[in-house]
Amino acid sequence: MSAVAIIPARGGSKRIPRKNLKPFDGVPMIVRSIDIARASGLFQHVVVSTDDPEIAELAVAHGAEVPFVRPESLADDFTGTAAVIVHALQALREQGRVFEYACCIYATAPLLQQRYLRQGLEALVAHPERGFAFSVCGFGFPVQRALTLDADGAVQALYPEFRQVRSQDLPAAYQDAAQFYWGRTHAWLEGQVLFSPRSLPVILPRHLVQDIDTEEDWRRAEYLYAALKAGGELE
Repeated sequence: MSAVAIIPARGGSKRIPRKNLKPFDGVPMIVRSIDIARASGLFQHVVVSTDDPEIAELAVAHGAEVPFVRPESLADDFTGTAAVIVHALQALREQGRVFEYACCIYATAPLLQQRYLRQGLEALVAHPERGFAFSVCGFGFPVQRALTLDADGAVQALYPEFRQVRSQDLPAAYQDAAQFYWGRTHAWLEGQVLFSPRSLPVILPRHLVQDIDTEEDWRRAEYLYAALKAGGELE
């Protein structure tokens, strides 16, 4: 069984400039993902897909590989993750390197745990009919009871049909935890849909999840990380 970790890390982040290189608890953010991937022992290679020379240099210095340069056409604000992974797998295949499994690990996932990476691979191996396994967590409150604001700023129920339904009677809903996405290489290359019945969930506790897109997200991640570190919950 062969597996490669692919860490997408473009240089042009807008909302948090240079966030992949920004220090988090004293360590550049992307280095945490590289270290966890390498320490897990699950991968023959840890590859960083980037268009940025500084990110590439840092990645190599910390044990990752940068065997190709991501083209500008895949480094803009609109390119999805799947296209980046497909490009990486195709570039590796052209170099004669083919893997059965490929795991996309986000560069900004400081709460990532090795044990959940392992669970994802184990789930995929155990279910050969599935294409993907990725991290999810439950919403903190039923999504069916979500609120929105109208044009006048007044509160409205997003789903009025559930206004009178008790929260405990509503089915649980889950969100993408934005940490990792295991996939069979052929599933990535065939363009199979990730958010579909073809995928298996790796359910994470909510206190180990924080997507980082804004400065507020970053601060919350720092608070969570500090608490987890103090409590001995980090690997």
